[in-house]
Amino acid sequence: MFWRQPTDTDTATLVERFARGDAHALDLLYRAEAAQVYRFALAMCGNPAWSADATQDAFVQLAEQPRSYDSAKGPLRAYLCGIARHKLLARWREAQGHWVAEDEGDEAPDEAAHATPEVELVRSQDTQALWAAIRALPWAFREALVLVDLQERPYAEAAQVAGVELNTLRTRLHRARQRLALALAAPTEEIRHE
Repeated sequence: MFWRQPTDTDTATLVERFARGDAHALDLLYRAEAAQVYRFALAMCGNPAWSADATQDAFVQLAEQPRSYDSAKGPLRAYLCGIARHKLLARWREAQGHWVAEDEGDEAPDEAAHATPEVELVRSQDTQALWAAIRALPWAFREALVLVDLQERPYAEAAQVAGVELNTLRTRLHRARQRLALALAAPTEEIRHE
């Protein structure tokens, strides 16, 4: 049988079905939304374990309180990302504002197979520098950047996930882009040959 991605209307129906006791509906919701929630969490913290926990926590909360989701307020994905966001923010605060990041490894394997070792090294260093600069941004700026620029969410949905007004999100995004550009443009020390 062919499986298709549910629409926002479908997800609202599935949540309602789950609230009435249809456990299979939660499985369908998880299959449809978990990967996107996980990618958001991973982009926010860079730690796969924390991202998996935040994703799981979002679905556990949905399972425990399915009627807390209101489809009139936006898509289920935004609701779940909002829950994951709160879980990550709490964990980040417990860690005193520092992420315990792991290696990103985001490069596609087929691209790496055709690159020379020098190209791979430069690409790896650039990627590491980018993620380090993103992680160095204040939480609110990083969140706006991840939601809009990395996940390509519409501004309204990104504002909903972040729990802020649209203009606040735009301001945060503008400042995040400025800080990121400054961080990446900072001169690096040249290797000195002795």
